[in-house]
Amino acid sequence: MATIAVIISNMFEDSEYSEPVKAFLAAGNKIVHIGIHAGETVKGIKKGTPVIIDRELKGLQIAGFDALLIPGGYSPDQLRISEDALRFTREFVESGKPVFVICHGPQLLISARVVKGRKMTSWKSVKEDLINAGADFVDQDVVEDGNIISSRSPADLQAFIKASLNKLG
Repeated sequence: MATIAVIISNMFEDSEYSEPVKAFLAAGNKIVHIGIHAGETVKGIKKGTPVIIDRELKGLQIAGFDALLIPGGYSPDQLRISEDALRFTREFVESGKPVFVICHGPQLLISARVVKGRKMTSWKSVKEDLINAGADFVDQDVVEDGNIISSRSPADLQAFIKASLNKLG
């Protein structure tokens, strides 16, 4: 059983959160929602899916977490202005632990400065940002490069979830 941190803020893409989390839980994993303020309820952009933040990012260490999920939507753009979110994300990527990122999620990795030299995919509007940050952009449903698994959109969720579960073992 893995403990998966989900870094999340308001206006996340509902399905990019709900479907992977459902699959992770079904496989016996534990989910911990992390964000700016513990106890805050954040909501999805399309369906208003409510998520209560379990742990706040300030001072949070990556120890105790086995993987990181970064759903897309506007959440990554909101989180990327938080130094605590950037630090946590950077430390997670650099640790070698699995990082699952979809759609606009790479925005957080770009701002954490951890994409240079990495093969990745994303939503089409994030493509140029990834390239400008030094990533090797690949237009595929799922891309695995070391500990980072990335996908483009909700249409790729099946492949994204399968690759993520395989990475968890």
